[in-house]
Amino acid sequence: MTIRRVVVESPYKVTQGYSIEQHTLYLQHCLQDCISRGESPYASHKFLTEFLDDDVPEERAFGIEAGLAWGRDADAIVVYTDFDISHGMASSIEHYKSVGKAIEYRTLDRRIVDDIVRSV
Repeated sequence: MTIRRVVVESPYKVTQGYSIEQHTLYLQHCLQDCISRGESPYASHKFLTEFLDDDVPEERAFGIEAGLAWGRDADAIVVYTDFDISHGMASSIEHYKSVGKAIEYRTLDRRIVDDIVRSV
């Protein structure tokens, strides 16, 4: 069995009226979606935000660079777009495009997204 390594891009910070809590719940579903496809997902904004403060510019910058380091060895970058593409996501996508990484755009089942929207 070949398991693809994928980096997951989804919103983290508050955007368009959606909270960090909603984005975190959304990310959990995105990671589950990857696993259901037989992929091994990595999301720096899931793991590193436990240790780094996203509101401290130096820590945020380190977290972004650390995430991009994982991306060097990923088989693909998967971008979940149900909550649009944040500024941070757009920057990462541009970086990955510039180094020739495969980028896949995905959405989740609409019922899941609707449940997340109503979750707050």
